Amino acid sequence: MSVITIERKVLEKNDQIAQKNRDDFSSNKVFTINVVSSPGSGKTSILEKTIGHLKGKLNISVIEGDVQTDNDARRISALDVPAVQIVTHGGCHLEARLVRDAMENVDLAGTQLLVIENVGNLVCPSNYDLGEAHKVVVVSTTEGDDKPVKYPNMFRNSSVLIINKIDLLPYLNSNIDQLEENALQINPSLKVFKTSCTTGEGIGEWCAWLESQVLK
Repeated sequence: MSVITIERKVLEKNDQIAQKNRDDFSSNKVFTINVVSSPGSGKTSILEKTIGHLKGKLNISVIEGDVQTDNDARRISALDVPAVQIVTHGGCHLEARLVRDAMENVDLAGTQLLVIENVGNLVCPSNYDLGEAHKVVVVSTTEGDDKPVKYPNMFRNSSVLIINKIDLLPYLNSNIDQLEENALQINPSLKVFKTSCTTGEGIGEWCAWLESQVLK
C-alpha cells in the first residue's frame, strides 16, 4: 500500500509540472507531441523525415531524451533545427520536470511545433504526462503484431500510432492488419499511419496530418 501511495504522489507532482508546461505551450501557441516507442523502432528516422517535409512550412524545435549519448540530438541538429538533449543516465523515461528544465533552452516564441523524442521504452513513459498535446507511439513491423497486447497502457494513452518499416513486411512473419486491429481494440480512437523511412511511403500523409494539427 505504501508503494502505491508513493507512486501516486510522484505522478501527482509530475502532472502539476506537466500542466505548467502545457500552459506555457498554449500561451506561446506551440503544438507539442511526445514520440514514444521501443528502442530501434525508427523514432529518430521518422523525425528526420518529418523535419525534411515540414521545414520551411513550420518552425520546429526538438527535445531529445536518451539514456546515454547525444547522438540523436546531433542527428537533428545536422538538419539545422534547434535541438536540446536530455541524458537521463539510466532513467527509463522523461518526466515533466526534465522537459521543463530543457524548455529554458527552447525558443518557444519562435516555435510552432515542438517534438519531444522520449527514451526508448513502452512501459514507463506511458504514465508520465509531459504537457504534450498528443502522445505518438511508434511500432515497427519487425517487433511483431502483438506489441499493443503486451503494452496496452501505452496504446491506451496515445492519440496516434505510426506503424513503421512497412517496406520490410515481405521478409517478416508479421501481420500488419492484426497489429492495427490489436491496437484499435485497445484504443478505437487511435489515428493510424503506416510508414517507411526507406521508401518514404506514408510519410507525406503523416506530415500533412501533423501540419493540419499545428495550423488549425
